[in-house]
Amino acid sequence: MFHLGFDAPMTPELAEELRYRARQLRGASLTATTTAASGHPGGSMSSAEIYTVLFSCARLRPAEPRWHARDRVVISHGHTSPGAYAALALAGFFPLPDFVAHFRQTGSPYEGHVERAVPGIEWSSGNLGQGLSAGVGMALGARMTGLGWHTYVVMSDGEQHKGQVAEARRLAAKEGLGDLTAIVDFNGIQISGHTRDVMPVNVVGDFAADGWRVIEVNGHDVEALHAAISDATFDDVGPVAVVAHTIIGKGVSFMEDDAEYHGRGLTAEEYVRAMAELSLEPRLDDAKDRRSEPILLEALPHQTPAVAVNSGEARTYGADDKTDNRSAWGNALADLASANPRLPVAVLDCDLAVSVKTEGFAKARPDGFVQCGVGEHNACTVGGALSTCGVLTFWSDFGVFGCDETYNQQRLNDINGAALKLALTHCGVDVGEDGKTHQCLDYVGAFRELFGWKVIVPADPNQTDRAVRAAAVMQGCVAIAMGRSKLDVVTGRDGVPAFGGDYSFEYGRIDWVREGSSAAILAMGTPVGAAVAAADALEESGFDVAVGVVACPLDLDDSAMKKAARRPVLFTVEDHSIRTGLAASVGEWLALNGVATRLERIGVPGYQSSGAARDLLAACDLDADGIVQRVMSAIG
Repeated sequence: MFHLGFDAPMTPELAEELRYRARQLRGASLTATTTAASGHPGGSMSSAEIYTVLFSCARLRPAEPRWHARDRVVISHGHTSPGAYAALALAGFFPLPDFVAHFRQTGSPYEGHVERAVPGIEWSSGNLGQGLSAGVGMALGARMTGLGWHTYVVMSDGEQHKGQVAEARRLAAKEGLGDLTAIVDFNGIQISGHTRDVMPVNVVGDFAADGWRVIEVNGHDVEALHAAISDATFDDVGPVAVVAHTIIGKGVSFMEDDAEYHGRGLTAEEYVRAMAELSLEPRLDDAKDRRSEPILLEALPHQTPAVAVNSGEARTYGADDKTDNRSAWGNALADLASANPRLPVAVLDCDLAVSVKTEGFAKARPDGFVQCGVGEHNACTVGGALSTCGVLTFWSDFGVFGCDETYNQQRLNDINGAALKLALTHCGVDVGEDGKTHQCLDYVGAFRELFGWKVIVPADPNQTDRAVRAAAVMQGCVAIAMGRSKLDVVTGRDGVPAFGGDYSFEYGRIDWVREGSSAAILAMGTPVGAAVAAADALEESGFDVAVGVVACPLDLDDSAMKKAARRPVLFTVEDHSIRTGLAASVGEWLALNGVATRLERIGVPGYQSSGAARDLLAACDLDADGIVQRVMSAIG
């Protein structure tokens, strides 16, 4: 009777059981939030029938919560976690008393906002406005993998005015995602009061205007809800929004339509009154007693497994082949697509395909190319969610958009254990004439704050080619940061490309392209060629300077760092803010390892003006002449 999908008929027995579960859900939500003395009971109670119908009827396997062909249920208003957890428990995913006792407790997976470690939860959320984008990503995953699951996104009405929601609505309609249904808990209340007073939104009109079919329904009528969701599920023309009219605090008279109960648990006296109105036995004492007992639920691991990828045959750019790293990235991407014809591969674009060099992939694999328009926040979350569905997922954008503008979305991708491969171009002052608004100077510093991201900053087209192929097989989220300009190929003293031929990219390794004992330069990204040229010029003046190429600034190679630190002076060279990039990593390593080597930083000291990239780099001493002068000044 349960978990058979919405094509299974609604029977009187099923309707009665769903009503019973919804009432139990309300009681469990109140007990959990009162036990924790915090939480959001009001929205949990308005969503009671929505959660009950979805988690009881969608194609799910409680004993196998990561079943590959399951329907996806994404919860955008994650603060209603008490209702979601209770519905999942009542549907057989885990014991109800375990959730009720350990809600919002340190060390418990039953967190205050829905958490992907809990069986049945697909996306950790609660930063409002994220869920529909995640649902779009999962619906695209169903299409690209051919597994055909349906994705349901439960949302609040209060988040509907966020811009990212509009971006997601439009992309879903553009892509014709008939396997996507949004259910809006339209209770008319948010933290500060009635939504009509806080920020009025035409929820029905906005969905319709963006190309969605809309069904309005009584959100507390399980039979009507089931019928509406079933109708939406089997409408394969495009996405459908079910706008469920509900009442916050439904079932308890003094809580109904009162914003106070949006975000506070009940007092002990209020709790007894509420449970009496629900005709349920109070369970508060039992829950408090259980709170000191061990948590029964083992949190699900939710780091997305690496995809099996054939990395293809690496390209080698010769010493005379001056090109840009972004072109090398685009070529490597096209090679990966060609080498993996049966692997679902997706590339997301935000109206910049020509600039970020993904147009070659778009021509070769049009079904995997997703044009998101100028909607970076949505694209970021879509890409993260899509990457959890067995699809090798890339998103390419300018650094200022893919890193700075979407920092919170990248943070949530990290929390959710996604595996997005992010190709950032036009990083640093190498963005050139676009000026300071487009100078992404923190593409290392920003990701330093996130615990799971890897960052790769390649030195030339050859290292870029191999880094892209290596990133494709890595687990987790990886950012590859590149500039805009054409670069000289980095060569050894013999003139042979340092990163061509049999060179294999290894995450974390520092590659030495010059040896010397007078000083050591650790260089990253665009200015590596200038650092090498400076070392060669310094040699003619009697100074032998070592140059180490650091492509992975957040994970420094200990052995190489020990080698560098034996020099009397250590220089860092980077087209990045000197405060938070390579210099910060090197300084941290020196401090943590008790090494007193003198450190000199060469980087970007502040926002620069518009100008030719070579002039902007020179103004920051990031050309060969500037590096020579800085080294001579320090050691001369």
